[in-house]
Amino acid sequence: MQATTISEVHTVSHHPTVDPHHNLKLEESGKHNERIEIPTGSSTDDSGAASVSDLKAQTKRQRLRARVQFATVCGAMYVAGWNDGSTGPLLPRIQEVYGLNFTVVSLVFVFACVGFLSGAFANLYLNGRFGFGKVRSVCQVIAYAIEAGALPFPAFVLGYAINGFGMALQDAQSNGYVASLKDNPEVKMGILHAVYGAGALSSPLVATQFAQLPHWSFHYLCSLGIAFINTVLLIVVFGLKTQDECLAKIGQPPGEKGTSEKSQFNQILRLREVHLLAFFILIYVGVEVTMGGWMVTYVIDVRGGGPSSGYISSGFFGGLMIGRVGLLWVNKKVGERRVLFIYSILAIGLELVVWLVPSLIGGAVAVSIIGIFLGPMYPIAMNHTVRILPEWLVTGSALLPFLTGAISSKAGIKSLQPFLVSMMAFMTVLWYLVPRTARKS
Repeated sequence: MQATTISEVHTVSHHPTVDPHHNLKLEESGKHNERIEIPTGSSTDDSGAASVSDLKAQTKRQRLRARVQFATVCGAMYVAGWNDGSTGPLLPRIQEVYGLNFTVVSLVFVFACVGFLSGAFANLYLNGRFGFGKVRSVCQVIAYAIEAGALPFPAFVLGYAINGFGMALQDAQSNGYVASLKDNPEVKMGILHAVYGAGALSSPLVATQFAQLPHWSFHYLCSLGIAFINTVLLIVVFGLKTQDECLAKIGQPPGEKGTSEKSQFNQILRLREVHLLAFFILIYVGVEVTMGGWMVTYVIDVRGGGPSSGYISSGFFGGLMIGRVGLLWVNKKVGERRVLFIYSILAIGLELVVWLVPSLIGGAVAVSIIGIFLGPMYPIAMNHTVRILPEWLVTGSALLPFLTGAISSKAGIKSLQPFLVSMMAFMTVLWYLVPRTARKS
C-alpha cells in the first residue's frame, strides 16, 4: 500500500497541471511534500536504471574490492559445505565409538538445529553490532576444537550446537549480502551455493580416510584449520564492519530499511505465502541433510558397502555443486518456477532406482545425479525468498534427519528410501502452492 501511494505521488510530480497559479500554490503550500517526493521517486524501471547507474559509477578499485568481497563470502560458504559434508562419512564411526543406536546418534542433527535456530534469532541482534562475519567464524573455531578432542558424547554434540549457531549467522549474512548486490545477484547466488557444494564435495574425501583411523576425530583439526583461515580472511576483507559499510566500499548505496522491524515481521508472518515458502525450504534442507548424513550408513548396512562408502557422500555433494552452476542456463531458459517441478520429478525417479535396484554402483551413480537435480532448488528458493521472507525464518531442518534416525531404530535403515521419496513428493506439492509473487497490499 505504501509503495503504491509513493509511486502515485511521484507520477503527479512529473506531470503537473498547466495552470501557473496552481503550480504556484503547490510551491508555496506543499513544501513539506518535497521530502516525500524526492527520496521515493522509484518505480521499478527507475530503480533498475539507478542500479545500472551505480554499477557504471564504480571505480576499478571498487570493482576489484567487490570481487574480493564476493570471493571471501564464497570462502565462508565453502566452510559451511565442508562442515555439512563431514557428518555422513563419520556417522557410522561415531555410532561405533560411542555405542549408540540410530536415534541417539541422530542427536548430532538435533543439537546442530538447536544451535542453528538460536543463531537465526540472535542474528537480528548481532548482525549490526559485531561486524560482518566475526561471531560466526569464532563459533566454528570453538566448535571444532571441542569436537577434535572426541570428548564424551554430551560434550561432543555441544560442539555441534555451537557450530550450528555460527552456521546460522553465516547463512543469513552470506545470503543477505549476495541478495543485496546489484550486479547479477541471481547468478552469484547460484555460484555462492555451488561453492558450498564444493566444500561438501571435498570434506567426505578427507572424512572417509579419518573414519578408518584410530584418531578419527582428528578430522576436526582439518576443519579447525580451514575455519581459522576463514576467520582471518573475513577480518582482513570486511574489517568487522556492517554489511552496509562493506557495500559502501564497493560503491553501492545501502538498501532502504523499514520503519519498524517488529511491525514488519508481524505483517509478514500473517501472509500465507510466507509459511508455504518457509515450509518448502524446511523440507528441502531436511532432504538434503538426510541424503548427505544417512546415505553412507544405508549403503554400508543395506548394500554391503565397504569402508570407502563415504565417497558416495562426495558424489552427492559433487552433483549438488555441478547442478547449481551447470544448470543455470536451464533455469533461465525454462523458468525457475517451472524447472523446479522437472527437477523434483527426476530426483524422485532416481530415488526410486536407489530404493528398488539392488546395485551398489548403480545406486552410487543415481545418488550423484540426484545431487545434480536437487542442487539448483535451494538457490531458486532463495531468489524467491529474499523478496518476501525474513532471513531468520530460513533456519534449516534437523527434523527429517532426526526422524530418519528414530524410524530406522524401529524399522531399520531400509526405511530411508521410502521416507526420502515421500518427502520429495511433499516438497513438490509445497512448491506448487507457493505463489509466483508476494502478495501486494
